[in-house]
Amino acid sequence: MELRIINKSNNPLPRYESALAAGMDIRCHLSEPVTLQPLERRLIPTGLFIELPAGYEAQIRPRSGMALKRGLTVLNTPGTIDADYRGEVGVILINLSGEPQTIEPGERICQMVIARHEQPEVIEVTSLSDTERGAGGFGHSGNK
Repeated sequence: MELRIINKSNNPLPRYESALAAGMDIRCHLSEPVTLQPLERRLIPTGLFIELPAGYEAQIRPRSGMALKRGLTVLNTPGTIDADYRGEVGVILINLSGEPQTIEPGERICQMVIARHEQPEVIEVTSLSDTERGAGGFGHSGNK
């Protein structure tokens, strides 16, 4: 498959940082550093515009190192980019740490995973098939 990208930033194209990586790193497109205060969220531009084939989505996910070390994460994770969207890819970052966090121009701020998806035919019914689990949820299997 191909992922067609218009890059209006000065950053390199997204790329996989290791041979078996599922996500490619995305960099911010900023003219100057942006500081997020604790619990502040902001839409961060990337300068990227993508064209996905039908049946695919791009998922925007946090970078684990940023989340662990700095408390910066993607607010609507995973963010979904649909195959028919042609606008700029923006990333909603939030600072969950107790200290201001500064994002530098060109910094890697998230990762993008390309995934197949389907649109099923939705059918309204009056009952569902039985399973051993049934309606058990939220802790139904215990802690050990």
